[in-house]
Amino acid sequence: MAKGLSATIIIAFMAPDARLANHPMLTIEDLDLKGKRVFVRADINTPVHPLSGELVERTRIEEVCVTVKALEGSRVVVGSHQGRVGRQDFVSLGRHAEVMSQILGKKVKFVEDVFGPAALSAIDSLRSGEVLLLDNLRFTAEENQEYSPAEAERTFLVSRLSRHIDACVLDAFSTAHRSSPTIVGFASLVPTCAGKVVERELKSLGKVLSNERGPYVTVLGGAKVNDRLEAIDALVANRRADKVLLCGLVGLVFLKAAGLFRGNLGADGEHAAVQRARQMLEVQPGRYELPIDVAIKLDGERREVGVREIPAGAQVLDVGKLTIDRFSEIIRDAGTVFMSGPPGAFEFEEFSLGTRSLLEAVSQSRATSIVSGGHLSAALTKFGISGIDHVSTAGGALVQYLAGKRLPLVDALERAQEKWGRR
Repeated sequence: MAKGLSATIIIAFMAPDARLANHPMLTIEDLDLKGKRVFVRADINTPVHPLSGELVERTRIEEVCVTVKALEGSRVVVGSHQGRVGRQDFVSLGRHAEVMSQILGKKVKFVEDVFGPAALSAIDSLRSGEVLLLDNLRFTAEENQEYSPAEAERTFLVSRLSRHIDACVLDAFSTAHRSSPTIVGFASLVPTCAGKVVERELKSLGKVLSNERGPYVTVLGGAKVNDRLEAIDALVANRRADKVLLCGLVGLVFLKAAGLFRGNLGADGEHAAVQRARQMLEVQPGRYELPIDVAIKLDGERREVGVREIPAGAQVLDVGKLTIDRFSEIIRDAGTVFMSGPPGAFEFEEFSLGTRSLLEAVSQSRATSIVSGGHLSAALTKFGISGIDHVSTAGGALVQYLAGKRLPLVDALERAQEKWGRR
């Protein structure tokens, strides 16, 4: 604990509506956090433009600012990861601090450190009402691993930060399926509660899922192949994917598994992913819908070709119009439709057709609709599409939740309520 700072956190009586979607947990209103140093584990992992390096959109940053505003009078320390090691979006959070400052209307301090002397000094010097953003948590080796709660408590990252904070607000619903140290490590060390993003997600999902019905159609795109394969397994096992429409990089993996595409995808663990996709197709061949045609860049322009006619070395950047028509038809007949990951590189206008068209099909359907992931949230904003029943910046976490899996972040909040809610 920081020198001279009282560790007392007053726990208020929990009202019944604080028990969100059958998950007993404390919320910000249950703790007296005024003047306290509060670590907010957020997820402001934001799409980064592949050419300019600019942040593509700011939805997740806007969301966490709601939580920061609810902590007015506290000494707020925000921590988040950004991107993955080795990828083009693995960057510092300096620009994120600038955007947070714009949204909050006041200066958000930023330190190029996570738990070293510079970060700890910046935390200790905070005054009531001030906000500090730490640098990318994944710049530390420990945050790139997953741990049990007991192991996470012993990491340098958590053990050092916990001595300089009085409470923790877990608000990273998008990362709720990861047992990273900053997700699961604080619950037993300091009073820990849910932030406004987590609170809103669980309440909204409870309402949406009470109206769901079959048939269940899942549309999966994006570049996170292993995450998508795990999502398919989870959703199919929980009977939430009668039809799986595949596009993006994961669509190419299935095309390769079906022998319809022979190019090199350049994806991590490509061989294993193709083998796994082949097994899925063999076990349940009628469940999966693969792209019929794709869009590539040829002579600087969009060119649509059948999946068997993709030129060697060509980069597939979107689905084609035949695929869009077929997928849209299936979406129209859905009872519940879940879409995660963009079908193409929608950041570029000439390759935005698939993403825009399929999102429009989802919004115009009579199905209970759920759209997830930071990229699709950005796309909805970019194209001005509304009418979705639930929009979440979470991707893999939402998939796991829909599939009935336990989320480490929710487990941490329940443990915290058990320990700190009875005091």
